[in-house]
Amino acid sequence: MPNLTLADLTAEIEANVRRALTEDVGSGDITAQLIPAERLAHASVITREAAVVSGTAWVDAVFRQVDSRVAVHWQVTDGERVEADRVLFQLEGPARALLTGERSALNFLQMLSGVATRCRHYADMVSGTGVRLLDTRKTIPGLRLAQKYAVTCGGCHNHRIGLYDAFLIKENHIAACGGIAEAVAAAHRIAPGKPVEIEVESLDELEQALCAGADIVMLDELSLDDMRTAVAMTAGRAKLEASGGISDETLRSVAETGVDYISIGALTKHVRAVDLSMRLRQ
Repeated sequence: MPNLTLADLTAEIEANVRRALTEDVGSGDITAQLIPAERLAHASVITREAAVVSGTAWVDAVFRQVDSRVAVHWQVTDGERVEADRVLFQLEGPARALLTGERSALNFLQMLSGVATRCRHYADMVSGTGVRLLDTRKTIPGLRLAQKYAVTCGGCHNHRIGLYDAFLIKENHIAACGGIAEAVAAAHRIAPGKPVEIEVESLDELEQALCAGADIVMLDELSLDDMRTAVAMTAGRAKLEASGGISDETLRSVAETGVDYISIGALTKHVRAVDLSMRLRQ
């Protein structure tokens, strides 16, 4: 599946930001009303730790929706590695607007940069192997596309977006369909041209999936030896994806088996926000 780009996300970004501002600002920022409406200010946003940046478009949208008079001056771009205490962007405009938009803007930037930073960590671990690291559907509800974009900023790749754009046939689907061959055949009938991926738990099931014509076969928690055997068995008949039980300790070894993809839920599920700070000045 192709990676998401900002061009795919224009409407999504605006909708994400509208929801965030409705949640945070509600009927109005009563604390900001302490400041005279005509007062102008400048602000700088810094990162307190090393990170990979993602989420600049969401920040722009926050201040555009809060007050179009706010100017955002970026000193970094999405996907850029930054060190602690780096200024990420500067703001100028009505002081009320800067303070009203601060938390929503930083929430997007710190979370998406956290995703990108974690993804870069994993991407660096498999550098040179040729494997592609894939995200999953284990995302924050309502922010899936944003997180999947951040994954690409960190050097990893997108799996299917949801339940609609590709088949992923798992154990329960196979049981309900009556077998691997039956499930794959049904998928090809239902949506010709859609990618068909099926999960297997043994080399015997892998052979059944290959004979059935699966496009991608997910190897669920196979041993390293079985993964190497699976690569030799497949030999171009389908793409292979390793999944399940992947950790920092095992990732490189799995990548070196020769599988095409490794899917890791932690890319979007185990996210720690990057520590950011905004400093206002008159």
